[in-house]
Amino acid sequence: MKLIETPIEYLKGVGPVRGDLLRKELQIFTFEDLLYYFPFRYEDRTIIYRIKSLNPSMNYVQVIGKVEMMETLGSGRNLRLHVYINDGTGRLELVWFQGLKWAKQLFKSDLTYLVYGKLNYFNGTYSIPHPEVEIYDPSNGDDIKALYPVYSSTEKLKSRGLGSKGISKLVKTLLLTLEGQIQESLDEMVIDEMNLISLSKALQFIHFPPDQFSLESARLRLKFEELFYAQLSVLQLKHQRKSFSHGHTFQKVGKFFNEFYEHHLPFALTNAQKRVIREIRADLRGPRQMNRLLQGDVGSGKTLVALMVMLIALDNNYQTCLMAPTEILAQQHYNTFLEMLSGMEVEVRLLTGSTRQAERQEILNGLLENRVQILLGTHALIEDQVQFANLGLVVIDEQHRFGVEQRAKLWIKNNIPPHVLVMTATPIPRTLAMTVYGDLDYSVIDEMPPGRKPVKTILFTDSDRLMVFSFMKRQIAKGSQVYVVYPMINDSDKLELKFLEDGYISVTREFPLPEYAVSKVHGQMKPQDKEYEMQRFQKGETQIMVSTSVIEVGVDVPNATVMVIENAERFGLSQLHQLRGRVGRGDNESYCILMASDKITSDARARLDTMVNIHDGFKIADVDLILRGPGDLNGTRQSGIMKFRLADLIEDKDLLDKARNLADKILSYDPLLTQPQHAIVADQLKNKRKDLLPLSMIS
Repeated sequence: MKLIETPIEYLKGVGPVRGDLLRKELQIFTFEDLLYYFPFRYEDRTIIYRIKSLNPSMNYVQVIGKVEMMETLGSGRNLRLHVYINDGTGRLELVWFQGLKWAKQLFKSDLTYLVYGKLNYFNGTYSIPHPEVEIYDPSNGDDIKALYPVYSSTEKLKSRGLGSKGISKLVKTLLLTLEGQIQESLDEMVIDEMNLISLSKALQFIHFPPDQFSLESARLRLKFEELFYAQLSVLQLKHQRKSFSHGHTFQKVGKFFNEFYEHHLPFALTNAQKRVIREIRADLRGPRQMNRLLQGDVGSGKTLVALMVMLIALDNNYQTCLMAPTEILAQQHYNTFLEMLSGMEVEVRLLTGSTRQAERQEILNGLLENRVQILLGTHALIEDQVQFANLGLVVIDEQHRFGVEQRAKLWIKNNIPPHVLVMTATPIPRTLAMTVYGDLDYSVIDEMPPGRKPVKTILFTDSDRLMVFSFMKRQIAKGSQVYVVYPMINDSDKLELKFLEDGYISVTREFPLPEYAVSKVHGQMKPQDKEYEMQRFQKGETQIMVSTSVIEVGVDVPNATVMVIENAERFGLSQLHQLRGRVGRGDNESYCILMASDKITSDARARLDTMVNIHDGFKIADVDLILRGPGDLNGTRQSGIMKFRLADLIEDKDLLDKARNLADKILSYDPLLTQPQHAIVADQLKNKRKDLLPLSMIS
């Protein structure tokens, strides 16, 4: 076992009790874990203030002085220790409310002390409660540190002497223990090309930087390493797939595609749609399996592109399938495909969890006999009994809603893995796409079909509710339909939120029969009941749909022009944007009304203001990345690739580009990293790969 892999309790100063706490509280199990437990900020300890120069505007201060007097005041729980130090220019009061015995033992009248802490000013007196105190030795230059590390800790750790200062002492001990034994983790060529300091120096400087330049050098080295291995991991998968993953060759575009394009196209393709179809066509023509991400904003026409690509599969005598995350969306795709393909000799079927057994068996037989050409469905598609005669193309809609294992079950339904097109209507910032989906080829529909009007977005509070109800009635009187979306189905004791069941009662009271009809849809309903209510709304039999965010993806009712979102502050930006995309799908002016509590946080206000002012989904995604961070977007928290200790996908875009370019350069001539000069990188990547599995890895 390497020294760096030693269990943490064997470090001098730790032991079994502290070791157990470090494991439970901070997930520090080994020497290596502590070595990579970085400070979250640094305090400038270069300045020593004269006590007479202190002023109330100061925050944290550092002074040097001798003890002038000590006294204990109060009794019981109010007992406190006051220590007065003097530096020859004035007197400063230090106060302890806990740990009085320790503090008393610390101070001696003949010693000089270095004191640091938060300055308080009250009734003309300066004081520092619970300061950090060290005996000051002017011959020891280390006493006054340029940048002092501050580590996150917990109350349990602090009770065992492992606050920030205690952790700092352990790290110092660890660095001395590991001196000369920290092995380099990047090849010499990479270090030289990026002008990086060594790993050993970087780890020394990140914990105890002698100056700002050293700290920045350490951060650059460690950030680059995180981004480099993340990019190397996804790009190697991409290189290997292109080199070794055989796929079906779709050599022709024939009667199905041409007949549809010439006679059934519902509207002229945008230039973006044409470009994406060409990119996909180039993949399908080659001998390698396609793995491509298709990203497009709500309403940009991804489904039409997917259908046209599926028709190319049919032209080459292959079957194809599309998997959607919900029955509502699968049914919607089915209805859309039937309408678009009306009059064409294409067998399209729908398979979901609620498909009757007799119909299910008919579909299964049709797949095996190659009669069913296009199969649409939900998770039911990945069941073992669903087998194809010749599956050539798989389309995954809203792919981040499926796990890696779920998606992978589709590719093993053919001897040669089918081509894969994964789609998302949630715009993804470029830096996030490069990191999480970096092993996929990447297409973007960044143009909306002509005639689409932006949805007017308005923010109201609870006190405006009667005004909103009046607006809804005016829109319904014009023949429009309305969504009202709630964050929860039932009441919660813990959260003060509007909930669907109560909201449904309120809406039906305000919009009574027979003048109005109201549908209700949520995720706990039986599929057939949910479908019945959706059909009523789609047919115009009900004017209002009261729902949870189950209608967030894919529901298309062109006559619906108003989206009311209750407790909008409880939704993320991407979800709000998806919900807004349910309206504005017809020719009429459409509205998204964000209902918020009268009192909301500044972060919530920033999200809602973004929705009011920005309609471009890609710009919204960039704001969402800034507000929430990459770990919360699109389910990426489940991926180890996002566990960066230092790198930031917003701040470090340029460094990410450099890391990706260098990784790509290396893999272009050594895709398996077998050359001697890449031995260190190959070994490191092998060890890191278990933590670097991208969300998109699907073959």
